[in-house]
Amino acid sequence: MYNDEKNLYHYTYRRDGSETPEQAPVVETAYREAETSAPKRRKSGRAGAKIAALALSCALLGGAAGAGVMWGVSSHGSATSMNVSGRPASSVAVKTVDGKTALSDAELYAANVNSVVSINTTGTSGTNIFGQQVETASAGSGFILTSDGYIATNRHVIADANSVKVTLYNGDTYDATVIGSDKDYDIAVLKIDATGLQEVTLGDSSTLNVGDHVLAVGNPLGELTFSMSGGMVSSVNRAINVDGTPFNMIQTDASINPGNSGGPLFNQYGEVVGIVSAKYSSYSSESVEGLGFAIPMNDVLAMIQDIMTNGYVTNKPYLGITQGTLTAQMAAQYRYDITQGVFVYSVEKGSAADKAGLKMGDVIVKVDDTDIAASEDLVAVKKSYSAGDTSTFTIYRDGTTQTVSVTWGSVPAEQMTDSSADQQQTQQNQQQNNGYYGGSMEDLFNYFFNGGFGGQSGQRSQGQGTAA
Repeated sequence: MYNDEKNLYHYTYRRDGSETPEQAPVVETAYREAETSAPKRRKSGRAGAKIAALALSCALLGGAAGAGVMWGVSSHGSATSMNVSGRPASSVAVKTVDGKTALSDAELYAANVNSVVSINTTGTSGTNIFGQQVETASAGSGFILTSDGYIATNRHVIADANSVKVTLYNGDTYDATVIGSDKDYDIAVLKIDATGLQEVTLGDSSTLNVGDHVLAVGNPLGELTFSMSGGMVSSVNRAINVDGTPFNMIQTDASINPGNSGGPLFNQYGEVVGIVSAKYSSYSSESVEGLGFAIPMNDVLAMIQDIMTNGYVTNKPYLGITQGTLTAQMAAQYRYDITQGVFVYSVEKGSAADKAGLKMGDVIVKVDDTDIAASEDLVAVKKSYSAGDTSTFTIYRDGTTQTVSVTWGSVPAEQMTDSSADQQQTQQNQQQNNGYYGGSMEDLFNYFFNGGFGGQSGQRSQGQGTAA
């Protein structure tokens, strides 16, 4: 073990770490052993040895001054050494994010860590075999939008939570209120009762290029709080599907782990250009590495501001149909000439689709210049519009294709609660999965023998679909 005596390090084989009285410092011992092992020489020889030793000492001192501190070890009479740097620790100056000055990684962390928060939630999930509710807990990340306590994160971080707590870098913990969220974009806004907080600087995600350096700060695993990981932009405008919902993402090889969700993705200037949202650890039974994703800030900034003001996204486009993907089996059953598109199961009365003349049984195959092959395509293209925008829909009806002009409506306020949105998004029916439409026999009779689903507008079918 090592003992410290007057800042000299020695080594002893004794278990208690003690040394014999005659044991000298290691460096000195090395030289002493060399001296005592040499044969006796004449006086003139000893004088020459002293001169040589003095010269060697000067050389060693000069080397130590140039390279740091020299540490010696004696082994069987021979001396070995290691160079240990004497460079003092450097301090990191906290710089202001101005969008013009590129920051080092250490500078970026120092400038922004006080704007990152750790989020911990508790909730319940069903009951156990004893009929008791099962308590759940999860952790995520977020970042401060305003000095008076508005915080951005992912919706999936706080979904179904009974309580949400936010912890700042200085250790202060607050109860948070969920102002609002949006499932289609996986965003949420929280509010804590605090003032004088350090907010982030939001950047322009459209300026990112593949190869740009980016950094993520968050709460990986719910325990390694305020950790930073770095990487590059692997792809921009990457379309991925998360639990059936299509997203436009920034792809990065920065390490992303559970608990990082909702945290900021910074560019090299210290600006937030994305919200860390997802990662792939496996794909098609293959293990993968370096696949992390963040929601581009430009895609959701206006919606975040809308949630802060109104509690939900007021200009979110809404079509007013229950939709599902047309399969080849369905096409054969209904005698359609096409095998892909979005099948319209029902149309809400008074909705944008109803006003445009869409009917149950129509198949949407194109929106403006975008081909629609599956339900996910329609959900994805909808994100590029706002309420009030007008689009040209190409639909298949009665064996022919035709176009209709659709002015996108806005989501009704009563449907903006999570429970209502989830109910519309997750309508399930196993019969439809097998290619069978689950409507009534009367509907099928009217469709095949009377030329359509007359009078059914505004009624929701039992087939699988997602409200648009």
